Amino acid sequence: MKVLVTFAVDAEFAPWRKLRQFSRANLGEIEAYSSPLEDGELVVLLTGVGGRRAWAEATKVIWDGNVDVCISSGLAGALQAQHRPGDVLAAREVHATNWKKVIPSDTDLLQVASACGAKVADAFYSADHVLVHSSEKSELSAKADAVEMESGDIMLEAVAFGAKVIAIRAISDAVEEDMPVDFNRVTTESGDVSIAKIVAQAAAHPGSIPALIRFGRQSRNAAEKLAIVLDACIEKLASNNHMEQAKKVSAR
Repeated sequence: MKVLVTFAVDAEFAPWRKLRQFSRANLGEIEAYSSPLEDGELVVLLTGVGGRRAWAEATKVIWDGNVDVCISSGLAGALQAQHRPGDVLAAREVHATNWKKVIPSDTDLLQVASACGAKVADAFYSADHVLVHSSEKSELSAKADAVEMESGDIMLEAVAFGAKVIAIRAISDAVEEDMPVDFNRVTTESGDVSIAKIVAQAAAHPGSIPALIRFGRQSRNAAEKLAIVLDACIEKLASNNHMEQAKKVSAR
């Protein structure tokens, strides 16, 4: 069994790297990490921010056709008041707005995520830009529980190549919160977030600094909780797969 987990940026992945032993994966120019599983392998891919970029990077792994499970992960903004910073959500479906399609998560994977501590939510909305103002998030509240940017593109491609898919994300900001800076203007050419650009925006608008500190704290806390849920999911998937393989062997 090969499990692919994707994050946009390293800050989302970093807490999990502290919980589990990962090594750099030999996948050419792709920034990826691997960890052995019983009867399989876990691969973590950093795609960069944005659906199109995530699709392009994920295809480099998915097109081999040997990914059994694909989990799109990372942080998300809440679109509903009941979802608070630090909550870990697993979506029943994801709106892939770049493709105008809706991709359902695998029902078995939803059960695993729920058993491992994730709250099952109706939908995620994969936007083509960061929603900076709370008013933008409120406008989408009728469509989904949370907003992010990569899951729709990644899951659409993974499903096309036969993988079971799910989106599991942690809430970094509540629906009533504005972003402390315009994150659409702080990404690098590689799709990462530029600390220098964030500092420059904060320096130009000093009043945003308390909100930026709060957002940073919420994001770290959310990523840490996400790591715990993901690690439990991976262990359960590996255990379930081992039991299935053992049954097949005994039935021969």
